[in-house]
Amino acid sequence: MLIAGLSGAQLLALWHVGLAEALLLVALVVAINGLDDLAVDLAWLVMPRRVQGPAPPPAVAPPAEPPHFAILVPAWDEAAVIGAMLRRLLGTQEWPAYHVFVGLYPNDPDSQAAVAAINDSRLTAVIGPRPGPTTKADCLNSLWQAMLAHEQGSGQAFAAIVLHDAEDLAHPRALASFARHIGDHAMVQLPVLPLAEAASPLIAGHYIDEFAESHAKELPVRQWLGAAVPAAGVGVAIDRAMLGRIAASRGGAPFDALSLTEDYELGQHIHRLGGAALILWDWQDGAPVGTAEHFPATWEAAVRQKARWLTGIALAGWDRLGWQGPAAQRWMLLRDRKAPLMALVTLLAYGLVLLLGIDALLRQWSPEAARLPPVAGRGTILLLWLNWALLCWRLGWRIFFTARLRGPTEALWATPRALVGNLINAAAALRALSRYRAALQAGRPPAWEKTRHRFPEAG
Repeated sequence: MLIAGLSGAQLLALWHVGLAEALLLVALVVAINGLDDLAVDLAWLVMPRRVQGPAPPPAVAPPAEPPHFAILVPAWDEAAVIGAMLRRLLGTQEWPAYHVFVGLYPNDPDSQAAVAAINDSRLTAVIGPRPGPTTKADCLNSLWQAMLAHEQGSGQAFAAIVLHDAEDLAHPRALASFARHIGDHAMVQLPVLPLAEAASPLIAGHYIDEFAESHAKELPVRQWLGAAVPAAGVGVAIDRAMLGRIAASRGGAPFDALSLTEDYELGQHIHRLGGAALILWDWQDGAPVGTAEHFPATWEAAVRQKARWLTGIALAGWDRLGWQGPAAQRWMLLRDRKAPLMALVTLLAYGLVLLLGIDALLRQWSPEAARLPPVAGRGTILLLWLNWALLCWRLGWRIFFTARLRGPTEALWATPRALVGNLINAAAALRALSRYRAALQAGRPPAWEKTRHRFPEAG
């Protein structure tokens, strides 16, 4: 009603002031975020080369006694992929001492049948006590209990637990790489290598850029600074004694069944208990030893997956983990938890570009609008130039890491994929905030949403 009573000149003035203030505020927030990212870049540049990934790690002698590994693979509704994944894992892994435990559900007979069709003494199918779907953490707890029973029955203790998903392409040398480093580290994480998709170069492809930069720069910086290193949930080995300590502190269950991002929290708990984490860049024939897998190739699937990540890490994680730790650790927690805010600010920035275009048209159409001062004052213009420089710097880093790991062809996609990734992150932030608010109002934990998996050999 108040606006309806304003004259045209007053409405134009209100439009001008609102647009100018919004532009200044968004430019300031974006600049602060850009400087925060720049600090990580500078840390990567000055830290020792032995920590910077991707680079071959220092030579480490193999252990005198081959450690035994327990590989845990949760599998709810994975009949389409679990058989092919297990056959490849069992048929290609070069390390001799391991046992695979696959978590199944009583109401998923198709996945049970796919696993039962594989006759291998190194494989144990574990049917959990509750019908699915439950959280991945809940399934992992059932696998942990089965692993303990196997240790008691065989008299052979495992040195470490390796986590994988039902769609993973585990590198044949993965366990051998773990074996050289797990004795000196509580957690060893191999890089995650998203597979390229010809049919989805932007949506599926943007994961290539994000993981290349994250696992080659962000996580090594965290390791160097002494902050917690989040586990990726796949291609990660955890020292058996360390996971046992976590289990003892939780009443026998090392993973919180209510957590949406048990892998992220695992790294935080290991750090709190004083365990050292290693981002391991090992190489074979010029390629990194890592875990390859398909990531969502459609808009809806990508938004659902990232909404779960944002809910578990930035929203529920804030409540569940707090702000404990030294300065470097709190800085990294802040970086994790600002993600939903910055995704929405980025979306707002895109909206402001559209509004500035409308403002330019108004100034062409209306003499009164043309007489208004510029929307951006001197301070705003300086911030915009700073943000432009930081944006070019940011894209340069993304192109660099993508090219370094995946070659020039993928690097050419990095710039358009940055825009697509920002839009996906914004949509995921909106979904995460909505679902988290609904969960709080209902007095229940946020619901877990499964990602539909694909395996290359399964189509």
